[in-house]
Amino acid sequence: MEHLVEQALVAAPHKRLVWQLGKVVRVVPETSRTKTLVLEVPDWPQHQPGQHLDVRLTAEDGYQAQRSYSVGSPPEDKHVAITVERLEDGEVSPYLTDELDIGDELELRGPIGGYFTWQASQGGPLLLVAGGSGVVPLMAMIRHRAAAGREVPARLLYSSRTFEDIIYREELDQLAQDPGLEVFHTLTRSQPEGWAGHRRRIDSTLLEEVAWPSQQQPHIFICGPTRLVEAVATTLTELGHDPARVKTERFGPSGG
Repeated sequence: MEHLVEQALVAAPHKRLVWQLGKVVRVVPETSRTKTLVLEVPDWPQHQPGQHLDVRLTAEDGYQAQRSYSVGSPPEDKHVAITVERLEDGEVSPYLTDELDIGDELELRGPIGGYFTWQASQGGPLLLVAGGSGVVPLMAMIRHRAAAGREVPARLLYSSRTFEDIIYREELDQLAQDPGLEVFHTLTRSQPEGWAGHRRRIDSTLLEEVAWPSQQQPHIFICGPTRLVEAVATTLTELGHDPARVKTERFGPSGG
């Protein structure tokens, strides 16, 4: 996911972080506009689910462009994965999704951020709410939960425009075979014939249906476009959830 502003936190200083090269070992098409880049990074320190990294591109004339992307892979993986959505007028995302190939190298540094993170040892319940590519850092948490073998009750409420825009659709279906993980989809623009999921934007009624009662004190993570994130966070606090347990991350104007 291309980034992002953490609420109540200025991104951790890049102290001790150095730029290094990651080699692309796999490219996974996720949707028509989105690809996952799987990177081999020899000196990568283990990250926490929810953290992000910086990517820097340098042109032949020395011009540099830098963007931040959430890490989608769990810390248990030997490779680091980012999922990039192509922005038509972007400087960085078209190169990453259309030109970068297996064997190419990418300059990066990280991991960055400590506020928007969750580890299975913290327990649950775990409520995750995503809009579009905001699912990426939440997917790292879901994958980590599975890799750690923890039976933490978890629910993902994921808003996409269309069925074809659902990132990680098949993997989420597989992971949801675990009875401890529930995945709820809502499609806001169009739905395929026979669609059994929700058909509207995330609202208070949908949140009341999916979220645990505030008395259970779930860990809550919300990621997506600013409008969605703010509306969901506000509604959850109105439903009685402790604001300190509602952590948010939202898209920022990066220019792609």
